Amino acid sequence: MNNIPKIEINELNDLIVQCQKPLIITHYNPDGDAMGSSLAFYHYLIKKGKDPIIVTPNDYPDFLHWLPGNDKVIVYKRNCGTVLNAIKDADAIFALDFNALDRTEGLEKYLEEASAKKVIMDHHPEPGNFADIVISDIQYSSTAELVYHVIESLNDTGFIDKDIAECIYTGIMTDTGSFNYNSSNPYTYFVVSKLIDLKINKDKIYWNIYDNYSVDRMRLLGYCLYKKMEVFPEYNTAIISITKEEQRDFNFAPGDSEGFVNYALSIKGMRFTAIFIEKEKQVKISFRSKGDFATNKFAEDHFNGGGHKNASGGHSTESLELTLKKFRELLHNYKKELNNAL
Repeated sequence: MNNIPKIEINELNDLIVQCQKPLIITHYNPDGDAMGSSLAFYHYLIKKGKDPIIVTPNDYPDFLHWLPGNDKVIVYKRNCGTVLNAIKDADAIFALDFNALDRTEGLEKYLEEASAKKVIMDHHPEPGNFADIVISDIQYSSTAELVYHVIESLNDTGFIDKDIAECIYTGIMTDTGSFNYNSSNPYTYFVVSKLIDLKINKDKIYWNIYDNYSVDRMRLLGYCLYKKMEVFPEYNTAIISITKEEQRDFNFAPGDSEGFVNYALSIKGMRFTAIFIEKEKQVKISFRSKGDFATNKFAEDHFNGGGHKNASGGHSTESLELTLKKFRELLHNYKKELNNAL
């Protein structure tokens, strides 16, 4: 794994030494990597003698609430004043697992205006220019793995205890789909081996996340696979869509659709899958692929998105019906690529 440039590490070290009230924030709709990396870094800063605050723009799935330090997370949607004051008071702001301020959906203005020095710590392509220190590299499987490397580069691996290790492992495991994608770099497994040395129970972490769903979520999954999945064999593509009404019918909660897009990808011959979830003002989209088909380029070109080659996201401000129509019509333009994706 490439080393983080020395100049960034020195600047980061100086900032950590100087700050007393750092603020850690991640993106809207936080996933396992967002929470795992943020909480790992939160615990690390405490070990460094700091008084950090950890913030999420909105709620995140219940199956992540077991993470060490979960009770310290301040959710902006439920504590607006507290979060805005924390942003003003912070003497360092760490943006983890996102690279553009609009990913915080509602907090970008306040973060932009904050006087504190800002740091990006992320593994997505094309980081924005809002930070004073940018530690970003797409070679890492996850931001959690990058956090491990940052701590390692600061010569502080001795601070990594079981709590930090569980958080980092959670981020790596979830952002690689249990090591099924974005996980071909040997360094990923070097990090995992170090975490296991710290006596984490990797099986229990898996159970906490993947065997901890509600009955409503399981019924929704069955309904989507039976009633809402469309398969386009001529394009080696399959999609799922969920309307607002269907979400109400199944008592939809944050994280309930997590992983749905991967089920379609497990169908024989599928190379490209997507899930479309209708929200109040937009349609949220997740893309997955196998082989050479670049979902991030597809998302960027057509659905205001981006991400990784085989796992990315986007959104549409059109209706769900029009968004699905647009997607279906686009498939014809990619027939050759999709038929030769592996």
